[in-house]
Amino acid sequence: MLKKNIGTMILTSLLILLPMVVGLILWNSLPEQLPVHWNAEGQIDGYGSRALVVFGLPGLMLALQWLCAFVTTLDPKHKNISVKSFRLVLWIIPVITIPLCLLSYGTVMGMAVSVELVVPMLVGLIFVILGNYIPKCRQNYTIGYKIPWTLNSEENWNKTHRLAGKLMVAAGFLLIASSLLGFAFIALFVAIALTLVPVIYSYLLYKKTQQ
Repeated sequence: MLKKNIGTMILTSLLILLPMVVGLILWNSLPEQLPVHWNAEGQIDGYGSRALVVFGLPGLMLALQWLCAFVTTLDPKHKNISVKSFRLVLWIIPVITIPLCLLSYGTVMGMAVSVELVVPMLVGLIFVILGNYIPKCRQNYTIGYKIPWTLNSEENWNKTHRLAGKLMVAAGFLLIASSLLGFAFIALFVAIALTLVPVIYSYLLYKKTQQ
């Protein structure tokens, strides 16, 4: 699977390293400490060294990208993972890495950056995309709700992931709306709760078949 998507793998890897290139260009303009964490109100509450943010974060995300790709390829049921689903896995990390690194640069460069707007909207967008793909996933050990009841029953898997898809899309739109209306912190907890509902639903389906 990885061989068939080597072009996408190279492209996404280069995109993950893009913030490193930007950081090198801005190196002399960046302070020794850059923000790496913000609280629920969008205020900086954690800093990292310039080298850590410019080199460490993209490097760590690149390693995570290749790890995810290899783990997916080694899945015993990798043939059940569609090409589109695998490419989605490859695109998630660069979509997260680029905005977050540039957010750190922009903050110290004096740009008007609204973390409480950007981050929930980004997470919400990812939820919406995942919610559209996850119902189409067939049984595997890498992508989806990989719990005993779904892995042991194709019917349970399909029903659980159809529900999960709807809930993830709903959670995504909730996060996007919350970023615009100013209640993202609460919405994040609601979104997490929604993603846990399919686990309970899957178990109830399993118990029903045991009666």
